[in-house]
Amino acid sequence: MAKEVRLFKSKERKSREEVVAFLHELADKISTGAVILSQGTEDLQLELPENLTLEVQVENEEKRRKGTEHSLEIELKWYDNDQSAKGLTLK
Repeated sequence: MAKEVRLFKSKERKSREEVVAFLHELADKISTGAVILSQGTEDLQLELPENLTLEVQVENEEKRRKGTEHSLEIELKWYDNDQSAKGLTLK
């Protein structure tokens, strides 16, 4: 079994407008192939290949005190020298 190592993690509440601004900026960085994540004194630089695997997942989870928690998870994955591409689109 392969070992997973967490390199960076961030979790914070933001307004929808702030989330949109962050995602637009992230999309711009992804299009250049280089993303630098920064929080405090911690920086993580990512060099992204031309082809990525895009995983989109929507979940509902019942929480005892707060009710239903909804989540939309967007995950990008890649391997070194990966040349494959998939066909999900937005409507």
